Amino acid sequence: MALPLGATIPTGSHSIEDMGELLIHRRVPRILVVDDNPDMVELMSELLKSRGYDVVSVRDADQAEAEVRHHAPDLILSDVVMPGRSGYELCHQLKDDPSTRLIPFLLITGLSDREDKVKGIEAGADDFLNKPIFPSELFARVKSLLKLKEFTDELETAESVLCTLGLSVEARDPYTEGHCERLAQRAESLGRHLGLEEDSIVALRRGGYLHDLGKIAVPDEILKKGANLTADEWKIMKQHPVTGENICKPLKSLRLVLPIIRFHHEHSDGSGYPDGLSKGQIPLLPRILQVVDVYDALRTARPYKPALSHEQAALTMHVEAQNGLWDEELVDEFFSLLAKRNVA
Repeated sequence: MALPLGATIPTGSHSIEDMGELLIHRRVPRILVVDDNPDMVELMSELLKSRGYDVVSVRDADQAEAEVRHHAPDLILSDVVMPGRSGYELCHQLKDDPSTRLIPFLLITGLSDREDKVKGIEAGADDFLNKPIFPSELFARVKSLLKLKEFTDELETAESVLCTLGLSVEARDPYTEGHCERLAQRAESLGRHLGLEEDSIVALRRGGYLHDLGKIAVPDEILKKGANLTADEWKIMKQHPVTGENICKPLKSLRLVLPIIRFHHEHSDGSGYPDGLSKGQIPLLPRILQVVDVYDALRTARPYKPALSHEQAALTMHVEAQNGLWDEELVDEFFSLLAKRNVA
């Protein structure tokens, strides 16, 4: 049966197994309750705190948004009907934002129409809970959504480890210091300049860190040689895009990054590697990263070449684009972007 408002929670209402799960967590899950009804807030807080959760409550969507920005919770439980913005609107806004879209969102409602549930699904809600609240159902849904958040956090950790590995490849060569960060920033900026969707922009930023990850398998004597590679050394070097793709392939969250890793050394005239693709076969995101990668290489001094000025790099890239190496339109857009930012 549903627990009456104001009822107290028996100290023995949860199992030893549940307590054990909470004790082995490295961090107590933080749950944000959004509801303008003080009795409902008190009930929800008591129930959740009885299971050992860290509970924060606010009265409306504006306060909820401020709390999420200040300290992101692991789960949001929100009423639908509130003063100001509704729970639907709050959910839709947070799910549209890449920085908050992975926070599980549970809508609590007394509405039972199918249309109301459809509206919640369209807003991006991860689950629903109908009033009156049954403690067993609340605990089950909270536990399930927190497990989902735990899996998501593990994926983000795995991505962070891979990005760190990408930086470790960069660190093997003192002449490429800061290369990955510059590529990530410039690729992201060019993506925004072109009006790409947020998922593509995130992929470009990740690609800046991961594009040369496969060089982790290239020996130092080849990696640092830079120029005048023998045929056998060049064969090894040309495999690094494939190696990098294979390392990242198990993570489905990096699916948009995989083409960047594999194809960023392809040329529009078909002379690149590892697959010898031509312009019409090379996806847009690799072509974007390729442009900023070439610019950074030209502007960086190496043992076998001096750094070019901005003007020299621009002239070189425009000539090479006209000769079929790079995407000519993207080269024009890139230098248009730099001109707007007074880069010289």
